[in-house]
Amino acid sequence: MPEKILIVEDEFIVAKHLESILESAGYEVCGIAISVAKALEIIELEDPELVLLDIYLKGDQTGIDLAYILNEKGIAFVYLSANSNQSVLEEAKATRPYGFMVKPFREDQVLIALDIARYRHRNSLESSQRKEAIVTEQLGRIKAFAGGYEHAFLSVVTALQPHIPFDYIEMGRYGTATNPTQWCSFLRKGFSEYQTICTRELSEIANISGTELDNIRKDTPNEVRSTFYNAENFEKLTHAHPLKKLYAKAFGIRSMLVLPLLVDYAMPFVVTFYSKSRNAYQSGGLQFLGRIQQALTSAIANIVTNADFREVQTEEQRLFEVSDLAPGNLNNIFPGIIGRSQPLLAVLDYVQQVAGADTSVLILGETGTGKEKIAQHIHELSPRKNRPLIKVNCAALPASLIESELFGHEKGAFTGALSRRTGRFEQANGGTLFLDEIGDVPLDVQVKLLRVLQEKEIERVGGSETVRVDVRIIAATNKNLDKEIAEGRFRMDFYYRLNVFPVLLPSLRNRIEDIPLLVNHFIRLYAEKHHKNVAGITGEAMDQLKKYDWPGNVRELENSIERSVVLAKDHDMDKVFIQAPQSMQPAEKGRAVIKSIEEVEREHIRIVLDKCNYKIYGPGGAAELLNLPPSTLTSKMKKLGISKN
Repeated sequence: MPEKILIVEDEFIVAKHLESILESAGYEVCGIAISVAKALEIIELEDPELVLLDIYLKGDQTGIDLAYILNEKGIAFVYLSANSNQSVLEEAKATRPYGFMVKPFREDQVLIALDIARYRHRNSLESSQRKEAIVTEQLGRIKAFAGGYEHAFLSVVTALQPHIPFDYIEMGRYGTATNPTQWCSFLRKGFSEYQTICTRELSEIANISGTELDNIRKDTPNEVRSTFYNAENFEKLTHAHPLKKLYAKAFGIRSMLVLPLLVDYAMPFVVTFYSKSRNAYQSGGLQFLGRIQQALTSAIANIVTNADFREVQTEEQRLFEVSDLAPGNLNNIFPGIIGRSQPLLAVLDYVQQVAGADTSVLILGETGTGKEKIAQHIHELSPRKNRPLIKVNCAALPASLIESELFGHEKGAFTGALSRRTGRFEQANGGTLFLDEIGDVPLDVQVKLLRVLQEKEIERVGGSETVRVDVRIIAATNKNLDKEIAEGRFRMDFYYRLNVFPVLLPSLRNRIEDIPLLVNHFIRLYAEKHHKNVAGITGEAMDQLKKYDWPGNVRELENSIERSVVLAKDHDMDKVFIQAPQSMQPAEKGRAVIKSIEEVEREHIRIVLDKCNYKIYGPGGAAELLNLPPSTLTSKMKKLGISKN
């Protein structure tokens, strides 16, 4: 049966051209709509599998408005637009489309876009079904037992965390004359670290008495329906809900999602998610909770209807103890990743979800944000963890050799090919291939990589035999691929094949609260490596680190701390050596002089030599501090014109 496609386009000629292309390719066009209202009528009658959607339409509503409705209905859509306004495109991207087509478009572009949209939508549905199955299974295993309610409630929290983001969560209902209060809450402190917030803790944090807190609760209306409030809507809500206002002030809350559950015949047991992000919640979150609501209700009912639990539960008791974790340590799930900031935790929650999906992942982020480390964790959390992870830095491969490196070559394929060579795809067979700096891959190689993603097969250079490969691709880049596509350096079809699960890593300047944790970690690491008696850092030095922009992100911070540890004179490090200010000195107002790499290297070696009183050899010498052979250091000094005089 032909796949149904709805065209939502207010330009008659464009719409009829699309209709002709689609029908020639065997698709069924179930209608053409020029407005959102007309499109919704057709959707109710025809239930299309996919919608081609222009951004600007007749009437007051736009294609972006319709996109949110399509997301709620689970219908895939691809935007059609001639608009290049960046703010409009960013708004459109926020609706999570399955592709973009820029007018005017050719027949092959339309068919490729549809093929990619189907592929991505299928993977999205499979991912959603897998998530629901995992959460349902986790919730089904939760049982209450005497003395172990803290673990039961914490199991509910940790089961929900990867799928519904929150910084603070409360669960419960307030008491009546016939029913006791059942209430608890958790404040997220790290990836698997939560602080229990009961009445006593909340009073202390808000600096109010228990009586005042009780009065605030009594003045706050009960939530009786599933809904969410973001940004301005949440702010308006706080004016009529004093308890929400208290949370906003105490925890920096800016959005919330509410889910009432009927766990017995008493008052509803309400689960409320709170986030520091302005727009954390969408209708998709409510739909997900609706699909797992039966399992969630059963899990909580197993706890709160237990006779032992009812006996011991009171507002003032601290029933829920959470074991302490090392500061900033993301336990054994993400070893080596340091931080507790909301942007980082949001990424790690998402990574935990996508790791189990056996499809491509695209990691985006500035240089030094940890893209390779995230790729490593995705592999280790995936079903392929016991198979090889092969890493390729695409930017380091000459254009003439990249095909041979990736696909292998036959004997005699080119000058110097003295024997058959197995490429990286074959080496990664059954496992994962990490393509770092994918934005640097030439266009002709992108075509061949696209074929591998589609057909799961390769051909060695100089060969005619087709080789089947079972490889998951994780790609990464610090380039703006939207810009690369617009300027013709990156293929749109390849981009959307890779971009099934995009992971956007935050820059260090967007997670400043993680800097102290990172600094202390690196101080311990490099103090031990360089045998330095450095235990910490002064407040002034830490302030300097927090104010810097960190264009090189965590990698630059790590290098700066190592340099500072090596040059530290005291038990507590009071100076930090950040490279950028040394290499860029103001020459005149509004301008800066950028030093060459040779000048920076000369300056750095001189700093170390001064510290060592120009001792080069032996323990404590400059060669040891710079981790260079003495002969190499003396050679560099001669080349750079460095002498004691």
